[in-house]
Amino acid sequence: MRQENLRVQDLAKKHKLSTKAILDLLRELGYQVRGSSSTVTEEMAKAVEKVLEEQKKRSKQRLERKKEIWGQRRPGQRRPPQRPTSEKVQDRIRRTLQKPSERKPKRPPQRRRDRRPVRTERPVEPTATTRTLYIPAPISVAELAQMMGVEPIDVVKRAFEMGIMATINQVLDLDTLELIADSFGFEVVREMPEEELVAEEAEELTEPRPPVVTVMGHVDHGKTTLLDYIRRTNVAAREFGAITQHIGASRVIYEGHQITFIDTPGHEAFTALRARGAQVTDIVVLVVAANEGVKPQTVEAINHAKAAGVPIIVAINKIDLPEADPERVKRELSEHGLIPEEWGGDTIFVEVSAKTGQGVPDLLEAILLKAEELELRSTSEGPARAVVLESKLEKGRGPVASVIVQRGTLKVGDAFVAGTAWGKVRAIYDEYNRRLKELKPSDPGLVQGFDALPKAGDILQVVESERVAREIAEEKAALIKEQIARGEQATLTRRIQEMLQKGEMTELPVIVKADCQGSVEAVGDALGRMMVENIKVTLVHSGIGNVTESDVMLAAASNALILAFNVNIDGKAREAAKREGVTIKSYRLIYDLLEDVELLLKSLLKPEIQEEVLGEAEVRAVFRVPKVGHVAGCYVLRGVIRRDANIRIRRDGEVIHEGRVASLKRFKEDVKEVAQGYECGIKVQGFDDYRPGDILEAYRLVEVKKA
Repeated sequence: MRQENLRVQDLAKKHKLSTKAILDLLRELGYQVRGSSSTVTEEMAKAVEKVLEEQKKRSKQRLERKKEIWGQRRPGQRRPPQRPTSEKVQDRIRRTLQKPSERKPKRPPQRRRDRRPVRTERPVEPTATTRTLYIPAPISVAELAQMMGVEPIDVVKRAFEMGIMATINQVLDLDTLELIADSFGFEVVREMPEEELVAEEAEELTEPRPPVVTVMGHVDHGKTTLLDYIRRTNVAAREFGAITQHIGASRVIYEGHQITFIDTPGHEAFTALRARGAQVTDIVVLVVAANEGVKPQTVEAINHAKAAGVPIIVAINKIDLPEADPERVKRELSEHGLIPEEWGGDTIFVEVSAKTGQGVPDLLEAILLKAEELELRSTSEGPARAVVLESKLEKGRGPVASVIVQRGTLKVGDAFVAGTAWGKVRAIYDEYNRRLKELKPSDPGLVQGFDALPKAGDILQVVESERVAREIAEEKAALIKEQIARGEQATLTRRIQEMLQKGEMTELPVIVKADCQGSVEAVGDALGRMMVENIKVTLVHSGIGNVTESDVMLAAASNALILAFNVNIDGKAREAAKREGVTIKSYRLIYDLLEDVELLLKSLLKPEIQEEVLGEAEVRAVFRVPKVGHVAGCYVLRGVIRRDANIRIRRDGEVIHEGRVASLKRFKEDVKEVAQGYECGIKVQGFDDYRPGDILEAYRLVEVKKA
């Protein structure tokens, strides 16, 4: 490349620096450069090279000086510890990456009895595990409320108190879910059981991959029309009202380089994908109409892109109109932190016309330039990993999903699992409905072969076989159903308990639907004789046939529980039950039905609160810690001291204070518990007058259900 044609991005690539760093350096040297495409003269290039050489020289001198003082390695300096990886994980990764011919035949995994999914119809007795939530992926506020057994509005209020604005149907990321669940006393477990697939990055990401671009902006600002011109298709004409009704992905080849475009129906879909951990977008193209300027959805798009940490390229559309005012758009966007390069910022602005095609090549060049700065990498080796953009039922194809591959190569015949869905790739189609044999990183495609519809944002992971995929998906589904059933049971129990305490209810109303008259009479007679203390079962209604919408409405009006014995539940009845908060339980054996109702009656009894002593510790020394106060240096005499325990302080046999553990440390490190025979530092809330010889008794309060 000749020196006179050198541009800023070429100079940055030559010195292996970012374009922004070179731009800042040139401006510090007093040169006027507009952006990354500005021409660099020979004088400017030499000035930059001189400054970089001086910086390298100074860095080398500082390094030599450090070596003189400390030697080649500082005394006591160690290498950073490597992340431990179990042999089981390594073996699973190695097996997954082996060719089928190299794999050794292995016995099918045997599920232990204690790992079998609990039947969803049975009420779950409160145990230690009922305070633990397994959440495989980000979920909505309503789903979290179901799992915890609380009202969705309570979760929304708690999130608001923590500074998190969330709606009932909003999908939250795992970190936010963990914070909210912890405030309700639940522990979130992110990892799957032993049977879960280990999705480790076993291959090095060394291959460059095409950028994935999401087009966003206000309605009717020309997002899809711009894509139509780029793809030379007419998608907008087929959409009702020329508005995109679904998520579509397509590939464009420009000057030998591939760009994958995603056209979204709204920013909620973009946020839902990001919240579910599916960070598929590399660059956001923000389309703003030159004649209208910044609109509310434009600001939303900016906020969503910034929250995702995705760079933005602004496409000022409709510049062919006589009332177009690009400078107005730049001024308005600068108020939201998008400063054009010619104004000294780092945002690329391109003026385009989706109808005439003016400026479209400049936009594509800007996308490729930004992708080069990001240095996007992946690998086509190993098992494929893709993100589900959208799923739907198609006539003749069944459940299908549009996906974008993130790593590996997805081929026809691969077995996969995606959330609670699984299957085998039967066929792959591109955006023009042509069959493909495989998809590589950043390639979009429509995949056929799912057993059920996956959710948008689910991770599609290729596994060894269909049997493994089915086991993983069934395990996920069983665990999720178990938690939701447990939460629904807790909600029903709490609701009835509140009514009992208010004196509004001394009985459990139920509605029975069975397959025949004999079954209805048998179940009704058995329930009529059932009573626990002063609570009895009252039959509100009984009948033959499936559970209908009218049964649900009757149950909602009478706060009743619906028991379905050997019958099905209508689709409308399921929707009404979800809407009205009515619990429906299905059974095949009368013994299971009666046992569950009896357990439910017992769970309505107010539990007894008992104190459980965990351990004792003796104060051996007292330390003064700045900004903290006095801390007791203790020796654990018996049992265990836990960070979440209550502490009773005894002095000369008398209790002088009770409070909770404020901090628990060993060797300046926070710990969850300290066992017998070890020393620790304890700080108790609201107490500062420790003395050697004081006894700290740790205990907790537990609920014990009446038998």
